Amino acid sequence: MTAQSPVSPALSMAQPICLRRPSLRVLCVRARLARSILAQVAKRVPVDVVLPDGSLLDGGTRRPDRPALSIVRPTALFERLAHHPKIGIGEAYMAGDWKAAEGTDLAELLMPFAERMTTAVPEGWLRLRGFVDRRIPSIQNNSLLGSRRNIEAHYDLSNDLFATFLDETMSYSSAIFDGDQPLRTQSFEDAQLRKVHAILDMAKVGQDTRVLEIGTGWGTLALEAARRGATVTSVTLSKEQAALARQRVADAGFTDTVDIRIQDYREVDGEYDAVVSVEMIEAVGEEYWETYFRTIDERLAPGGIAAVQAILMSHERLMATKHSYGWIQKHIFPGGLIPSLEAISGTTDAATSLRVTGVDAFGADYAETLRRWRETFLDRWPEVHALGFDETFRRKWEFYLAYCEAGFATGYLDVAQIRFERTGTTVPA
Repeated sequence: MTAQSPVSPALSMAQPICLRRPSLRVLCVRARLARSILAQVAKRVPVDVVLPDGSLLDGGTRRPDRPALSIVRPTALFERLAHHPKIGIGEAYMAGDWKAAEGTDLAELLMPFAERMTTAVPEGWLRLRGFVDRRIPSIQNNSLLGSRRNIEAHYDLSNDLFATFLDETMSYSSAIFDGDQPLRTQSFEDAQLRKVHAILDMAKVGQDTRVLEIGTGWGTLALEAARRGATVTSVTLSKEQAALARQRVADAGFTDTVDIRIQDYREVDGEYDAVVSVEMIEAVGEEYWETYFRTIDERLAPGGIAAVQAILMSHERLMATKHSYGWIQKHIFPGGLIPSLEAISGTTDAATSLRVTGVDAFGADYAETLRRWRETFLDRWPEVHALGFDETFRRKWEFYLAYCEAGFATGYLDVAQIRFERTGTTVPA
């Protein structure tokens, strides 16, 4: 497999835009403005922002108890921030314009910013958001064709890539750790299986249960459901995932009871006693949330239960950012949007007969999951590099995993397993 280069022309430019194209005076002015804003942010966030000469951006004094951000190429960094503040900071990390200072963990560096997501930038500057935010490109719309393209962009990178940093179950979603045991000593595989069985329990999956899984991953949930005696139809748009999931099903001897399909959830028919979906709703897109939950409602047999594991953000943040194009959407999950619990319950109340009847949240467990993925990814980078991925890809994924870890560690993001039942048919927890 030859990896597609993730480096855009904007990232590979060796010389800053202002120097290469003097006519772009406006961008140069905005770059100076970006430097001023970052200096003000540095005064509001307990992080030292260190310039190449060792001085601090805000003019203060270095404090050893603080995480430190080292600016490597100031002009390039500020120009990227001027061009697009929300995307520029991540692209600048990808390009090597800044880094975590020696002795500072990247996720720990990002946590103070995540904790102050709504207060780090002075209120006066926030009023200018409308001038710098960009709309999500229409090409990322999650239509039948768009969803396939969006999923392939991430999940079809390479099964071998994901195998380098995921646990033995090949689970690419939050684990659930045992709260009674020391976190760092727990088996990652056991924690991932605990997550799988928690959502299967929530959906009451057992002997002879007809299960529809929306979003196959690499087949672990389907296999565990089959081991309970269920029959499983599992749909995915990822050819890479489907191929490996089918192989794992065959190796385990469950080809008669597990059907892995490359199929959009909107094209599934039939009736099922349980519908389960783990961290797939983030790829649905707001314009299709009603379709997603209506499909679950239509596929669910009378008395059936649906269980969805979803990454969540506060409803206030969802409303403020849902139309804004960010670094994650450009470089990691095209078409992605994290919902709020309020948006989910509002959608099901308005468009379906389903009602939320249970919520189990475990955001701190996702922070630990991401920490383990990042640590393993970096430890095994030589193997990833050998697959054809370059240093820009390494920095991109390091930033992605650390950025998300910071979000969950600070409570900016959460994750929960959510149970849905039809009105008047609740089942005791």
